[in-house]
Amino acid sequence: MLKTSYYLGIDVGSVSTNLVVINENDEIVEKLYLRTSGQPINALKNGMKTLYQRLGKDVKIRGVGTTGSGRQLASVIVGADIVKNEITTHAIAAQKLVPEVRTIIEIGGQDSKIIILKNGIIYDFAMNTVCAAGTGSFLDRQAARLEIPIEEFGSFALRSKTPVRIAGRCAVFAESDMIHKQQTGHSVEDIINGLCEALVRNYLNNLAKGKDIEEPIVFQGGVAANVGIVAAFERAIGKKIIIPQHYDVMGAYGAALIAKEEMMKNGKNTNFFGFDNIHNDFRARSIECNGCSNMCEVIEIVSNDAVVACWGDRCGKWSAVKKENQSVG
Repeated sequence: MLKTSYYLGIDVGSVSTNLVVINENDEIVEKLYLRTSGQPINALKNGMKTLYQRLGKDVKIRGVGTTGSGRQLASVIVGADIVKNEITTHAIAAQKLVPEVRTIIEIGGQDSKIIILKNGIIYDFAMNTVCAAGTGSFLDRQAARLEIPIEEFGSFALRSKTPVRIAGRCAVFAESDMIHKQQTGHSVEDIINGLCEALVRNYLNNLAKGKDIEEPIVFQGGVAANVGIVAAFERAIGKKIIIPQHYDVMGAYGAALIAKEEMMKNGKNTNFFGFDNIHNDFRARSIECNGCSNMCEVIEIVSNDAVVACWGDRCGKWSAVKKENQSVG
């Protein structure tokens, strides 16, 4: 029997680990959105195991792409063919689903981004990786504090009658201000709506400052599921926002698309180790290099007691070394 050919995209982030499998027509045939829970290796291994169970043995992975803050880690574990940053993968995925997209708003678990495209090319972008205000993890925490399921958090904002102004420039101040507004008797609906407007205001005043937000505008990342945030964005900019079908896994989708293009262009065999490789023991450890005054913290990935990859050094002393045992097992 001929094996079906697929391409795999993996996005390992601080909050979620996403996996997407596409066919030769760029259609998503399987996707997973998993909580990283501070254990990216375990999340990735669980995701690969689930994919294998869903896809079956008559599957041939012809290319693999990784992205996200844990893209190097994922590349080492699965054997990736391409490793790309989140800006590139999110832009590629958005253009596949909304070909004329001009502005991409992306808000994930721990960071947020804005990407401006002109003539299909990334023209400008900005990232916020410092402040937690407006990210998915902050919204999760506020939903838990208010004892509201995160899935319903945005709908509370839509029921607001008289929204209050919340200080949204800092996550700490925002939470303090919400507590103060609760103590003064404002309704939960009004407070949540005020929070949504504050977070959107913070995003526009920081990441989008000085940038032309032109339509079509695509909103992706886990926070795109929050209807309160979406409504606040549309009120603030006075324009319609598009939520793509696979908004929650766009980074992984973009990685899969780039991997497919790369493999078809070069006609190379994939570096993919296979699904059985997830049974190996992987762990990360850090060492401090004393070779010079930089004192770099070097990350080592160890599998079955063999060092398979290193990174984090500035000079390449460790990361430039090709590890013979990279495809262990």
